[in-house]
Amino acid sequence: MAAEQAAASEALKTAIAGSWRDPKNVARDKYRHPFETLRFFDLRPGDTVIEITPGGGWYSEILAPYLREHGQYVAAVVDPTRIEKGRDYQQKAKANLEAKFSASPTQYDRAGVLAYDPNHPVFGPAGSADLVLTFRNVHNWRSAGQAEGMFKGFFDVLKPGGVLGVVEHRATKDVPADDNTGYVGQAQVIALAEAAGFRLDEQSEINANPKDTKDYPNGVWTLPPSNDHDAKDDAKYQAIGESDRMTLRFVKP
Repeated sequence: MAAEQAAASEALKTAIAGSWRDPKNVARDKYRHPFETLRFFDLRPGDTVIEITPGGGWYSEILAPYLREHGQYVAAVVDPTRIEKGRDYQQKAKANLEAKFSASPTQYDRAGVLAYDPNHPVFGPAGSADLVLTFRNVHNWRSAGQAEGMFKGFFDVLKPGGVLGVVEHRATKDVPADDNTGYVGQAQVIALAEAAGFRLDEQSEINANPKDTKDYPNGVWTLPPSNDHDAKDDAKYQAIGESDRMTLRFVKP
């Protein structure tokens, strides 16, 4: 077992160091701690992993190559035909991710893309996934009234004993669902997962940032990488870095 874990760790380090990764993404490793985060979520080379709304594919660049030989990586994206508000944005996001995968078959030829309806989310056959991952998305689902359904979808697609890994911008306390800062209370995320049937297995401070005061004019988007602030304040916000984030591991009993 120790030898297998060591080999898995080395394979993950190799994926993180991959020459195919966008240099702009690599520059954010110091904030996102991909090795420590994915090891905390108990990622293994033979896993079936579903990443929920992967955006531009920051974690796809690591997960798809890592899982290519022995596992399966699935990027779950919003089906733009199932929504009205934000349809163009979601269509562009889906197209860009598919283009990214098509352009680098050596890394992504075995990666899957699954389009889901955010109002009735299904992420694959029941009990088919080992690991579901989501990074900085819960605030969006809460504001859209979709969070409960999303967590139920995660629970349904996971095998018994499967893991849900959540990273989210962390508020100092509970916030309303329509809060527009981008932060969420840690207890609120735990409550959502537990209501869906999950058990909190462990929480980590891997992605904590005590410099984040969480009181900015444009919420979390004031900070890098969005940098929604006046140019004169750039040095101030670069010194803070990316947001303070909770890192939570849940298990399906």
